[in-house]
Amino acid sequence: MEKENILVIGGTGKTGRRIVARLEALGHNIRIGSRSATPIFDWHKPENWDATLAGMDKVYITYQPDLAVPGALESIEQLVKVSKRANVKKLVLLSGKGEREAQLCEQVVIHSGLDYTIVRASWFNQNFSENFLLEPILDGLVALPQAEAQIPWVDTDDIAEVATKALTEDIHNGQIYELTGQRTLTFKDAVAEIAKASNRDIAFVPISVKEYGDGMRKTGLHEDFIWLIEYLFTEVLGNPELAEVSHDIEKILGRKPIDFSEYAAATAETGIWNKKIAKV
Repeated sequence: MEKENILVIGGTGKTGRRIVARLEALGHNIRIGSRSATPIFDWHKPENWDATLAGMDKVYITYQPDLAVPGALESIEQLVKVSKRANVKKLVLLSGKGEREAQLCEQVVIHSGLDYTIVRASWFNQNFSENFLLEPILDGLVALPQAEAQIPWVDTDDIAEVATKALTEDIHNGQIYELTGQRTLTFKDAVAEIAKASNRDIAFVPISVKEYGDGMRKTGLHEDFIWLIEYLFTEVLGNPELAEVSHDIEKILGRKPIDFSEYAAATAETGIWNKKIAKV
């Protein structure tokens, strides 16, 4: 395999760091795109992007906090322009399944004139262990809207493995992949599996989107973050496309996706959901 120079934007995040590890194991030259890296990559400082993209063959793109937020489309348009100027050969974009706004960003990449792969992922298993749902799990009380929404949770290790193949194998050029688990679970179902795996009592309480938003405001969270969460719980979880189970992971990797129960068991063994260990 030819060794290439690959920029992983968000290379310290949930999918990015897993992709970096896989690409480095294959012997590729990796540049991490983050605000703490050198050269720096900051979505709000496009004047630095030429330096970050210089000499790169391919780029993995994950936009923070989400492709749905205002300004994301313009940022992706600018990134594509800089990538073409830097003679980048291929872009792999992490997108969101069931997110109409994210699909506008996809179109920019698709019509860039560069090779591309679009990776549309469902909600991550790791939201319960590496993101905003960890704290409620530790508290033993998870109160969320859209309690009946059927979500085909997907594991970030599966996303990383697919993205690595997309970055290193030409057969994936021009493809749009939808990545999901092999079954759907409601939030209540997922919490129950975590409780069982971690041998803890964790209650689930259904609430309205308004109640959830009001609760976030009382804790002093930034309004932009609250807007995003409210958007995800209304527009995305309310979109029937999200609930559709895809078989793309099995097609690409030749195996079934990591099941939520496998994720819960493996994560419970780390102790992250044990309140005493996690909060020391």
